[in-house]
Amino acid sequence: MFEDITKVILLSDMDGTLLNGKKQITQQDRAAIERFTALGGHFTVATGRTVQSFEQFRAVIDLPDPIIMYNGAAIHDYTKGETLRVRPLPDTARELAEAIMREMPHIGGEVLRLDATYVFSNTDYQKLHTKLCNIVPDYAELRDIPDGGWLKVLFAMSPEDMDYFEVLIRRMDCRNVSFVRSSDMFWEMLPEGVSKGSALTEYRSIPGFEDFTFVSVGDFDNDIEMIQAADLGACPANAEDSVKAAADLVLEHTNEDGAVAELIDHIIKRC
Repeated sequence: MFEDITKVILLSDMDGTLLNGKKQITQQDRAAIERFTALGGHFTVATGRTVQSFEQFRAVIDLPDPIIMYNGAAIHDYTKGETLRVRPLPDTARELAEAIMREMPHIGGEVLRLDATYVFSNTDYQKLHTKLCNIVPDYAELRDIPDGGWLKVLFAMSPEDMDYFEVLIRRMDCRNVSFVRSSDMFWEMLPEGVSKGSALTEYRSIPGFEDFTFVSVGDFDNDIEMIQAADLGACPANAEDSVKAAADLVLEHTNEDGAVAELIDHIIKRC
């Protein structure tokens, strides 16, 4: 499986894994990625970010291979300047989002499409998410956001509201969509069956990657399916317990002190 390092691709989550608390890549991880790719290995990321919000990182790290984005709803190739795979939400997503907001009008929310991010409830927690992503969104009522092409709906709320949100969606008709926690403040509505894991499975069929060994690493609930879908799934020491239970390898380091570097060293030794 690890006989040829040029046939190994590592997909890393960003927040809590590749990025430290300051949203930076540590020097240990950066040096390890450069060493790995110099040997012929492939490194890319799997993120909930949009095509627009990821632009800020392209100057920081060179990623020539396609990137999993929108928590699995799209795979984008910046080298070719095209989106290779898109899995949009059904048209019923608007109605479901409106029902959720009627029950919890105090939470924040945004709709993410390929062309833009539309904020429909701009609370303090939503403003925090906008700041974290470093984007300039469009502001619109839910009913006015253009039809079609919705890749995900993000709901931002206090940690105290997270459990109630889960109870609420269990009571609702959520056919053809799924929900995942992407942090202790964010719930995301995705197309049914779509996750970073499903995107990794689709990645295996991208021309040139059919016979690759896939390694993945992540720290939160939205990374679990990707960890399970990989040939080797890992998580940093700071990962949620649920993620540690799903991982083949629990690393000794956290996102603050070189977890990705530790995983790369492990891969190089196995090769």
